[in-house]
Amino acid sequence: MMKLKDTVHFDWYKKLFLVVILLLCFIVSSSATDADITEFFSNSKQISNFLGKFLKPDFSYIPQIIDPLIMTLKMSVFGTALGVVFAVPIAFLGTEVVTNNKVLTACIRFVLNIIRTIPNLLLAALAVAVIGIGEFTGVVTIAIFTFGIVAQLVYEAIETIDFSPIESCVAVGANRIQIAFWAILPQVISQIAGYIFYALEINVRASTVLGYVGAGGIGVMLNSSLALLQYGRVSVIILMILITVTIVDFISESIRRRLV
Repeated sequence: MMKLKDTVHFDWYKKLFLVVILLLCFIVSSSATDADITEFFSNSKQISNFLGKFLKPDFSYIPQIIDPLIMTLKMSVFGTALGVVFAVPIAFLGTEVVTNNKVLTACIRFVLNIIRTIPNLLLAALAVAVIGIGEFTGVVTIAIFTFGIVAQLVYEAIETIDFSPIESCVAVGANRIQIAFWAILPQVISQIAGYIFYALEINVRASTVLGYVGAGGIGVMLNSSLALLQYGRVSVIILMILITVTIVDFISESIRRRLV
């Protein structure tokens, strides 16, 4: 019979090795970036001053936040809807299941890859440079981002469908549009609905920071409050954003669960 100590494996040397590796990585990265950890501790007075103001939210500022917060939600909803309108038909062109054309499919996917490569803030900055400052720029930014992500998810869903309905439509002489509408769309419609709400979740979070580059919404107020060192307002703005995002995520997740 084995003793208790023989059945317990602490593997302390493995944990020690991991700690040593992490310390080495920390030292090397600090040296490579010329970071000085002592500066962090030397600014303890500034940190305590920031936290002292940040942890005292200015709740009297809430009435001024409501309208920009609603505008942010409108930007997210309109941008998501606009992106989906264009994403779904393009997604059908992005798979050979529908087009039976490798060149067209490759071109569509190449464009989608480029769109997905551009980060939200950079995309917003480009939109501001082309369109100008305002909420419409935020809507366009969200629409382009939604277009890229939803189109990819939809064409990947199309490639996993049952091909029997397609074969039946081909047997009766249906064209490509009829096949897409009657044989493919019914199989992926519930997934498309789920992807829409998933994109909306992401867009609500992303739209809160688009104001940093002039794309409108509550991000503008957050940026200005930070610039003016009004940390009490910054705190309450972040709190309202957190509540809004949590509510939207809960509603979206509940709907997506019912669609599965």
